[in-house]
Amino acid sequence: QLQASGGGLVQAGGSLRLSCAASGRTFSGYNMGWFRQAPGKEREFVAAVTWSGRATLYADSVRGRFTISRDNAKNTVYLQMNSLKPEDTAVYYCATTTGWGYRAPADFGSWGPGTLVTVSS
Repeated sequence: QLQASGGGLVQAGGSLRLSCAASGRTFSGYNMGWFRQAPGKEREFVAAVTWSGRATLYADSVRGRFTISRDNAKNTVYLQMNSLKPEDTAVYYCATTTGWGYRAPADFGSWGPGTLVTVSS
């Protein structure tokens, strides 16, 4: 199971870095993704990174503000979030996938508890 952490309360324009760690397993051979779910809304794709870290994919709403990266030696994936907006408020989740280019939650697995990010205006 994957565990996301690093969420919190931040003012608009601020930054946060989320981390995703795996307990009891390695995901160095998997592509990884970040999703988010705001209250009353469906879970949506945020970003993905290949197992090597060489390729990344972003939702239009976060491109240029968020950066996904990974450290396979630490078995951890990161999401650096800059220039945060109130509409970024959501619970953020990480997940694994064996394919590339996927954006639907159904194409990802190993979901664990998310971490809440709240951006105040």
